[in-house]
Amino acid sequence: MANENKMGYLPIKKLILQMSLPPMCSMFLQYSYNLVDSMFVANINENALAAVSLSFPVTTLMISLSIWIGVGINVLIAGYLGEKEQDLADCATTLGLLVALIVGICINILALLIMKPYFSAFTNNPAIFDYAMQYMSVCAFMQVPNMVHIAIQKVFQGTGNMITPMWFQIAGVIFNFVFDPLLIFGIGPFPKMGIRGAALATVLGYALSMVIAFLLLVFTKQKVRIKIKGFHVDSHMLKNLFSYGFPSFVMNALGSFMLTFTNLFLTAYSDTVVAFFGAYFKVQQMIFMTVNGLIQGCLPVMRFNYSAKKPERLKEAFHFGTQAATVMMIGGTCLLLFLPKQILFLFAASESMIKIGVPAMRILSIGLVFCGFSIMIATYQQAMEKIQSSMLIHILRQGILLVPLMWLFNHMFGINGIWISFPVTEILVFIVAVLLQTVIPKPQ
Repeated sequence: MANENKMGYLPIKKLILQMSLPPMCSMFLQYSYNLVDSMFVANINENALAAVSLSFPVTTLMISLSIWIGVGINVLIAGYLGEKEQDLADCATTLGLLVALIVGICINILALLIMKPYFSAFTNNPAIFDYAMQYMSVCAFMQVPNMVHIAIQKVFQGTGNMITPMWFQIAGVIFNFVFDPLLIFGIGPFPKMGIRGAALATVLGYALSMVIAFLLLVFTKQKVRIKIKGFHVDSHMLKNLFSYGFPSFVMNALGSFMLTFTNLFLTAYSDTVVAFFGAYFKVQQMIFMTVNGLIQGCLPVMRFNYSAKKPERLKEAFHFGTQAATVMMIGGTCLLLFLPKQILFLFAASESMIKIGVPAMRILSIGLVFCGFSIMIATYQQAMEKIQSSMLIHILRQGILLVPLMWLFNHMFGINGIWISFPVTEILVFIVAVLLQTVIPKPQ
């Protein structure tokens, strides 16, 4: 058993806890970048907070692209190791890093090209526009280090090593937390850069994580390695890399598109409403992404045991993961339901933002209760290569159902209708996910 991968024999509950706790911490830290930026930037003024809020869909989409490539690598490596194909696992590692680097450069350039027309479409306030341009003109350069370090993170996780990625994540987050106020406000020998300083601290934090991750992959003993000699791009492997990671991209990217559409509705009310929703969404994403860390621990376990033809272990992983995700979402609901004012104070909220935000957060929090079950069903389907059903759940949650309901309820109930559309959507998706789980054949 010493030579067997632990995903094939360790007790499922113990295994998922070992596999999930580190990425849960990592994902919490990953999304703390924007949260920390917003907390410090809010002390400049509300226009600066609104600018970071308008930038959040762009940075979220950039992170989603990184997760797409990373999860694809993760699933490939876990599957190959489950099939005891070491050479293919090494090839997948090398291919994934190359794809991450190339895609990262392309996205960096694209972000610089689209940011001016993007921000012009969302605000007529010249102060907010100027802050947003300053922030994204620097923050766009986070994409290459972000893409590469997440790719390496998923390489480690695909082998069952969940601890190492947490440490290089922590290094980047600590750097960002320390240097945010130093560069924003010009403390000590550092120049006063304002909102540009927040963006620069973020970019440098990601760069530090990337350098540490690469050094650990190359110079420490791991279960996979970068393959140079004999490596070639395998079109089938490349296709699988993109297809396996696509549902995770949809899950994360739809949050970006949803936030973009929501901002289109909210700009008709006030800049304060936009600033509030940006602050709320960052807190909500911290909850979702912590659950996403649980999913990252469950997915390779499910995938490995599906590939190794161990259906009982696959089902047990799904059941335990679902219970854990549901409990975590209930915890998030209670946080938003009972402490909305305290959360908004973290963003130096004005009286007008408090008046808007407290009842809104209480309405929005109701939908989280139903999310854990729906998302875990989508993960279960993804592990079994049921990509279409997995994608359907994600698309319904933040696209097909949400946007039309938002438009309808906005016309019926005004701004409260926008908030109501979120829990209504989650309840409907929960019903659909349960139906899918009962209809789709289970592994034998």
